[in-house]
Amino acid sequence: MKRIAAAPALAFALSALSVLLLSPLPAQAAGGAPGSYGTKAPYAPQQDVRTYQRAPKGFVPVFTENVSRHGSRAATSGEDGELILQLWEKAESEGELTRAGAEFGPQVRSLLAAMEKVGYGNLSGRGKREIQGTAARMAQRLPGLFTRIAKDSEPIDVVSSGQGRAVDSGALFASALADADPALGPLIGPARTDPDLLYFHKSAGGAAYRDYIAHDQRLATALKSITEQPATHRAARDILKGIFTPAFVRRISAGEFASIGSEVDAAQAVYNLYGIAPAMADEGSWHLERYLAPRDAAWFAYLSDAEDFYEKGPGFADSDITYKMADVLLDDFFKKAEAKRDKTSGLGAELRFTHAEEIIPLAALMRLPDSTKPVTTTQPYTYADNPWRGGSVAPMAANIQWDVFRKGDTYLVRMLHNEKETAFKAACAPVAKGSAFYDLAELERCFGRTRS
Repeated sequence: MKRIAAAPALAFALSALSVLLLSPLPAQAAGGAPGSYGTKAPYAPQQDVRTYQRAPKGFVPVFTENVSRHGSRAATSGEDGELILQLWEKAESEGELTRAGAEFGPQVRSLLAAMEKVGYGNLSGRGKREIQGTAARMAQRLPGLFTRIAKDSEPIDVVSSGQGRAVDSGALFASALADADPALGPLIGPARTDPDLLYFHKSAGGAAYRDYIAHDQRLATALKSITEQPATHRAARDILKGIFTPAFVRRISAGEFASIGSEVDAAQAVYNLYGIAPAMADEGSWHLERYLAPRDAAWFAYLSDAEDFYEKGPGFADSDITYKMADVLLDDFFKKAEAKRDKTSGLGAELRFTHAEEIIPLAALMRLPDSTKPVTTTQPYTYADNPWRGGSVAPMAANIQWDVFRKGDTYLVRMLHNEKETAFKAACAPVAKGSAFYDLAELERCFGRTRS
């Protein structure tokens, strides 16, 4: 669960496997993503499968690899619901609920019950379909590759962080590939885990990063200056007034219920429940958006994005601490592609499953579009002048994919981010202007890799 704190703390349907889609703002929040869900945004593919560029003449797909965030899930705990229900029950007992607020408590209890049934932190029905859909579309994009993989009996490797929802996502993805072509089933190896590769923020390689999160004063100051603004308190009170009477909101704001939480804590809980509700759409219907005006949802989304930007994304211009540790994952992408080129690997596909904490740093390290602009202490992160959005970079089931194509001894790579053809960083030259294809040797050059 994400908490605001002063201190550091995504169309193409495929039958049964289709993916379900489901006033001026303050300057900092202007330009927020529709829905204002931050990294809890449900997944949708960002490009129609019929619009991908054709590979240059003579090139055929020989390998694919990806890294995917797990699909939509239940909240990791019931803490938000428990907090706001304590206030709701107090207000109910005193007749201090609005007409809409009288319906809020039962909706929260129903949502909590649904999440308990799914299991806190586990994939929801929507999350399962998101992952199955990405697998089905991968098979549709690369039919020649998977036909060849089956014909040549090339192994498909599945690896995850080891965390339940990532493990389950890998199993669902592999199963969906086998459903698309049963001949692939026997080629999918036993799923394995590699926390150092896919949970690096909590592994030995993330020690310096964890120290930064816990102790960096510049980070703490930046987050405090963003979160502790009058706009945060105004948005919080606006949210609470949709549930409680003005008098009761004033009591919350005055600290009468400090043992339960502040006005910002309470509004944050409402926002977090609003943010997780779309992930649970298969399990029920909750209309929590009625309690947050678009401008207030956008403001809390901005605060959430700011925290992710500074703690996992481009961060400060003079530091790479938030994304340097993702090099282990980028290195693995190169190693797998190079091994295919060098004929030292017989793999047909490498499928990895992880978390937002890995996708966001990798996007910054690779300088994916909208992940290229860090900030300074004097020009902090705002929606008005920075394109970074958690819901675009790392929504639920976010993915980065490299497809490798071969002609003779030349190997080309096409990258997809959330299934959209995506350019590599500016220093890398595609095979032709506007092309989505890059020579693997050119990628090695522009990323500073040397062949051994």
